Amino acid sequence: MVPIIDLEKEYGLVLEGGGAKGAYQIGAWKALKEVGVKIKGVAGTSVGALNGALICMGDYEKAETLWKEISYSKIMDVDDVRMGQLFQGDLSLREAMGDFLKTLGDGGADITPLKELIAENIDEAAVKSSGIAFFVLTFSVSEMKELDIDIKEVEDGLMQDILLASAYVFPLFKNEKLHGKKYIDGGIINNVPLGSLVKRGYKDIIQIRIFGIGRERKVKLEDDVTILDISPRVNLGNIMDFNSKKSIRNMKIGYYDAMRTIYGLQGKIYYIEQNEEEWYYLNQLLSIAKEVKGQLMELYKLDKNPDMAARNYLEVILPAIASDLKLGKEWTYSELYVTILEATAKILRVQKYNIYTVQKLLEEVKKRVGRLKEMEEVPAFVLIILNRNCDYSCEQ
Repeated sequence: MVPIIDLEKEYGLVLEGGGAKGAYQIGAWKALKEVGVKIKGVAGTSVGALNGALICMGDYEKAETLWKEISYSKIMDVDDVRMGQLFQGDLSLREAMGDFLKTLGDGGADITPLKELIAENIDEAAVKSSGIAFFVLTFSVSEMKELDIDIKEVEDGLMQDILLASAYVFPLFKNEKLHGKKYIDGGIINNVPLGSLVKRGYKDIIQIRIFGIGRERKVKLEDDVTILDISPRVNLGNIMDFNSKKSIRNMKIGYYDAMRTIYGLQGKIYYIEQNEEEWYYLNQLLSIAKEVKGQLMELYKLDKNPDMAARNYLEVILPAIASDLKLGKEWTYSELYVTILEATAKILRVQKYNIYTVQKLLEEVKKRVGRLKEMEEVPAFVLIILNRNCDYSCEQ
């Protein structure tokens, strides 16, 4: 595969806040690092600030281990079992509200564990000596203003406190004073710190989106500023669900979503290297057996007259399938074929997190065709992909 991203350029990296969803950012960084994308500067807020420090350190293994071993009790002074029950829905509403009100009554959750996690994992000297610029956003309640801090200019010994200040989730965490001032999570005021890089003259920027809770401030962009987005197409979960299994999952999603951006991979569900011309996909759609075409005519209640079969297939059946799959009015044959292939692969539970060519994904689908016999009904478009008659019930 050939990257579509320019590896000669140096990029600014935007890391938004989003609590437990932050594992996704580390998975995306793994892909960027593997391919050799050059990072010139990082702007982060909340969990994005913590991950930004890890990225400046350049130690992917440390970052991966931190997120693989994350737990509720490593962020705040809580019981892991009880928190797990809460996020799995095993607590009644009354119990959950009781826990929440107790936390508020205590002034919020004690985040001494988060302080310790930052102290154990963030090497201030390594961050400051890094060739990557690092900017952290937080909000000073004492001064009632947003702070956009250049970490390289901060007095030695204060960086860990700044990272903590950027992550105060009000009202869930106890908000203690740092050096005589109070702060809240920078994401509440500005959760996507794009402006931090734009105002400093960055022209080529990569945003790793996790869609945390907070304000997304609009940023005016000049014509010569290019933004590349790496973003999830699935729900990454709750911002407070610091569950190691979910973090491992989100790192994997972040990795493959970054590969999608880096290589221009196609597919809405899968990650597909689409390396064929439009005629190839039209040929795939047309090259189905006469018996299969006849069965489709029956399913769509169309005249089976051989003279009308080709026209009905192209002008009625394929547009109907495109409509069922919610493709836009201007769909192409490549878009239709790949969407049908993905939908069939999903029905047959083909492994999602892999990079496929169209041919390889089709092979994986055909390996699992026996699973169709377990289903009461399957969509008619499956016939096109498998190019065979149904010996089971099909539906339009």
